[in-house]
Amino acid sequence: MKKNPLKQILTFGQSIWLDYIRRDLIVSGGLRRLIEDDGLRGMTSNPAIFEKAIADSRDYDEDIRAMALTGKGAEAIYETLSQSDVESAADEFLSLYRSTGGKDGYVSLEVNPHLAHNTNRTFEEARRLWDALNRPNVLIKVPATANGLAAIAQLISEGISVNVTLLFGLPRYRHAAEAYIAGIEERVAKGKPVKQVASVASFFVSRIDALVDLQLEKLIAQGGKEADLAEKVRGQTAIASAKMAYQTYKEIFGSDRFRRLAAKGAGVQRLLWASTGTKNPDYSDVKYVEALIGADTVNTVPMETINAYRDHGKPEARLEQDLDNARRVMRLLPELGIAIDDVTQQLENEGVEKFNKPFDKLIETLRQSSL
Repeated sequence: MKKNPLKQILTFGQSIWLDYIRRDLIVSGGLRRLIEDDGLRGMTSNPAIFEKAIADSRDYDEDIRAMALTGKGAEAIYETLSQSDVESAADEFLSLYRSTGGKDGYVSLEVNPHLAHNTNRTFEEARRLWDALNRPNVLIKVPATANGLAAIAQLISEGISVNVTLLFGLPRYRHAAEAYIAGIEERVAKGKPVKQVASVASFFVSRIDALVDLQLEKLIAQGGKEADLAEKVRGQTAIASAKMAYQTYKEIFGSDRFRRLAAKGAGVQRLLWASTGTKNPDYSDVKYVEALIGADTVNTVPMETINAYRDHGKPEARLEQDLDNARRVMRLLPELGIAIDDVTQQLENEGVEKFNKPFDKLIETLRQSSL
């Protein structure tokens, strides 16, 4: 009998999470089957996922009508529905959370995306959501904007587990890891326990290629020496960036500074590969899973990619293979006129907006349903 490639990934130290949530998946037993049959280890959500789940399903209609009749507004209805799904999913994962000693079994819920540039309000909402969910195996998603980083350090210092999201660039990733460590250090200084404080750093992958490839394709179309170089780099920037991020992870969490915290019970902030569904049909549908398998990492994968990998994935620890080529790709980008820090800042700005729009659309849908 053919081995399940999804389960095999676990043997390389990587956890597969599902980037999707919907009530029918949970109540039908589908989530339980993914946990048992595929070795699924966690789940992530975002406003776009909830917008699609609620707007494209009749499963929530009765609850929406009932809450509207009690006078609840659209945002309150959204919070009730999203929190209910996260709580149900977290309960499904609770035994896994316990059996892995708190390493896996997490479900994420994101703060209101409109708060991405407001430190105080992000902190207040994250703390409120954490208290409302009241589960040890939830992560509150906070965007790694400049303002979000300060909120992340404060949340960690208060013992609130965080999924740091919307990471695209290497400098910003380093800042996110520093925010986590600063929060842990503050907690240790106060004599508070750190063992149960968890965090992942969600490094978005395929969107990097989607934007960089557009610039490379223009160079390729022009012909000449730069076209040859651009052709060699096309489709490689995202994976090269992720591999360099992993080297930064090893440096930071292998340092004496973190070892002192680990001795107090602190866990590492694992890198989580996000946006790993393939957007370009020219590329393999498992491109951003195959290349990024490595120890102490997570890959949160959309359902289509889960199905594709189960069918034809070929797991191998590739995250630290071809590092010289990854460095070469990163060196070639400025030679080709591509400022990667500008690219990743653009992606961060667009990423916030990509969550604002579906959030606003969902709130408007709920508002109309409540009339």
